[in-house]
Amino acid sequence: MLIDTFGRVATDLRVSLTDRCNLRCTYCMPEEGLQWLAKPDLLTDDEIVRLIRIAVTDLGVTEVRFTGGEPLLRPGLVGIVERCAALEPRPRMSLTTNGIGLKRTATALKAAGLDRVNVSLDTLRPDVFKTLTRRDRHRDVLDGMAAARDAGLVPVKVNAVLMPGLNDDEAPDLLAWAIEEGYELRFIEQMPLDAQHGWKRDGMITAGDILESLRTRFTLTPEGADERGSAPAERWVVDGGPHAVGVIASVTRPFCRACDRTRLTADGQVRTCLFATEETDLRAALRSDAGDAEVAEIWKKAMWGKKAGSGLDDPSFLQPDRPMSAIGG
Repeated sequence: MLIDTFGRVATDLRVSLTDRCNLRCTYCMPEEGLQWLAKPDLLTDDEIVRLIRIAVTDLGVTEVRFTGGEPLLRPGLVGIVERCAALEPRPRMSLTTNGIGLKRTATALKAAGLDRVNVSLDTLRPDVFKTLTRRDRHRDVLDGMAAARDAGLVPVKVNAVLMPGLNDDEAPDLLAWAIEEGYELRFIEQMPLDAQHGWKRDGMITAGDILESLRTRFTLTPEGADERGSAPAERWVVDGGPHAVGVIASVTRPFCRACDRTRLTADGQVRTCLFATEETDLRAALRSDAGDAEVAEIWKKAMWGKKAGSGLDDPSFLQPDRPMSAIGG
């Protein structure tokens, strides 16, 4: 098991498949993009599958989430999913994506064994989307989400980040739209993971702000801690049900005590937390012919040292040097 000194057990593995992305979201990276990882630094398909196999068969992982960057840019994605679906025991598998490539890949991903998708969409307005992402691809995202739903990659969860002065008035409209389309909406507080290190706590839209805005149009009833478990999103039943909306308040309402995640970067580093400043290298072990048991032991030692919390509330908090695109969401 991947257990830490606070008794938490990591059963949810987030795997970044690439640091590349075809959007330039203002809260993630600069307009000119970033210096991408060199191909030899990236884990190969075989290395990714091997690490997932070790996690599932030897370390108790039951859920695998493929992330990026933008994971649909990984050429071998469908094959990776298919190989992981053949593992015993079979992990539940999902994908976090910006949705641009889903229209052409959703059916193949479902056939390979992917269970569902999370799609990032911050606005219903194409002009605001272009401002936020610096790309004119709003329709592609909407079409991709519909393709995922039609292919059976459900529930399709929609992740939205609200930014002051851009889309901070859209929370009720986004929720009404998600209900109509049959998607599950989750709002995420902007986190200090931008490459520019321009995040400011004072300017962010908080969970409290989001809920206040939603309540101008909807009645929200807390779902309760028992239903939440280790999930990062607090959920509220909308207008008595059956629909619900989630809020992931990583900054103002941290959920570190129940965290069950372990993370692999695209270059094979174990991260115990999104906001960790240390990493443990598994790629070097793989490429020095270490056996599965040795790799598993390195991974266990890394997770044993997981800190109690993210440290966001500590005045000495330092934003990680690696941005979200390199870490994986």
